[in-house]
Amino acid sequence: MKKLALMTLSLLVSLLTMAQTTDSPLRIGVSGVAHGHLWNLINAMNRGDFFIVGVAEENDNFRQHNNLVGRLPREKFYASLDEMLDKEKPEVVVDYGSILHHMVTVETCAPRGIHVMVEKPLATTYKQALRMQQLAKKYGIKVMTNYETTWYATNHHLKNLVERGQFGNIHRIEVYDGHQGPKEIGCDRMFLSWLTDPKENGGGAVIDFGCYGVNLATWLLNGEKPKSVYAVLQHNKPEVYPKVDDDATILLEYDDCTVQVMGSWCWPMSRKDMYVYGSRGYVYQKNGNRMQLLVDGRQGHEFNAPKLLPPYDDSYRYLKALVRGQIEEQPSDLSALENNVLVVQILEAAIRSAKTGKAIKL
Repeated sequence: MKKLALMTLSLLVSLLTMAQTTDSPLRIGVSGVAHGHLWNLINAMNRGDFFIVGVAEENDNFRQHNNLVGRLPREKFYASLDEMLDKEKPEVVVDYGSILHHMVTVETCAPRGIHVMVEKPLATTYKQALRMQQLAKKYGIKVMTNYETTWYATNHHLKNLVERGQFGNIHRIEVYDGHQGPKEIGCDRMFLSWLTDPKENGGGAVIDFGCYGVNLATWLLNGEKPKSVYAVLQHNKPEVYPKVDDDATILLEYDDCTVQVMGSWCWPMSRKDMYVYGSRGYVYQKNGNRMQLLVDGRQGHEFNAPKLLPPYDDSYRYLKALVRGQIEEQPSDLSALENNVLVVQILEAAIRSAKTGKAIKL
């Protein structure tokens, strides 16, 4: 009887410890501070589900002048990522450096068993993406790619409609993403220093905004790889962006579907919208909340998509649930490594297509 009581007590202690571990704030380390999306982290840092244990930035000027300075103790800022990881012991690292910087972060974190979240897209080249995938598998870590559109309620409601066959088989997807241009909308010098660099970013608008549509199409088509990729990249503002493209049109050919992705720094307004056409109707995803549906010739009114529930409504809540084992990802999911390796492969093919004027077979 005494042995049974001890076993029961031990089980309760284990369950309580597990619950505390699962519910305790996520320990986040920051790698790089030059990405403008760092504001997303700052806006959420006081809500209690995570806390920042340290920041690593090798550029002295960037390390001393960024929007985390004054919000964290000075001793939490490191010039070396290795030193920050070894002293602060984060569970995960979020990368807010250039796209090229993602490779360094994964190579440094993976052997230590530290999970990584990067801003979109995953990498500048397919070779880098495959290397990240190899490291993640070898060391058993999660490598998550964050897109603003992943947290759009309209996109998830659209996916539900597709899976229910609400408007038939998908035949065409048209995705529009971009704005007037990063300089035109006021991105700071730190952000522009790498965003307009073909090595650090991998390209211009084709990378910055082409990735959104490719990611969404891969998700909506359940991870299917296109048969071919054709692209046209324009240089409409060479005096503003001398090194990279500023307008991209990417055409993806599938067996039963055509996808057109239009990412640009030349739109007269900011936009992230999408049309999905099926055999019975279409859905227009206007923004993160508003959408319209037409089925069997009956025009539907514009409506708000159902709100997303935690942890599927926010990148940091999702990241915490993912690394704590509370949720599982499918390979085609928007944040999943497999999806985003394919995204990089397609973007690289798009750049090759634009250079050669030919469709690239995958």
